[in-house]
Amino acid sequence: QVHLVESGGGLVQPGGSLRLSCEASENAVNTFNMGWYRQTPGKERELVANVLASGRTYVTEAVEGRFTISRDKAKRTVTLQMNNLRSEDTAVYYCYARHRLNAAQIYWGQGTQVTVSS
Repeated sequence: QVHLVESGGGLVQPGGSLRLSCEASENAVNTFNMGWYRQTPGKERELVANVLASGRTYVTEAVEGRFTISRDKAKRTVTLQMNNLRSEDTAVYYCYARHRLNAAQIYWGQGTQVTVSS
């Protein structure tokens, strides 16, 4: 069982920045792909960015050039740096960890609200 604790959500004006952090209860970064999904009411959860166990990163086209994902193995943490935020980035952001060899083994954080509004 991997427990994920998220932090860093909040309210920010358009064009502002936020940083989301996700700390794993064990050193999951070596065996799990980790990243962030987001969800708005009435819509399915969508992948925002992830970092594979190999270290390779991915960000979805909608946030490319604005969001950056990184990980710190020593701190068991994955961080999503979000810059130049837009109103359409408003959502609940969920950290996840999925085993790199068993996609059925997936864990979720509790979710953190990001609101972009003036």
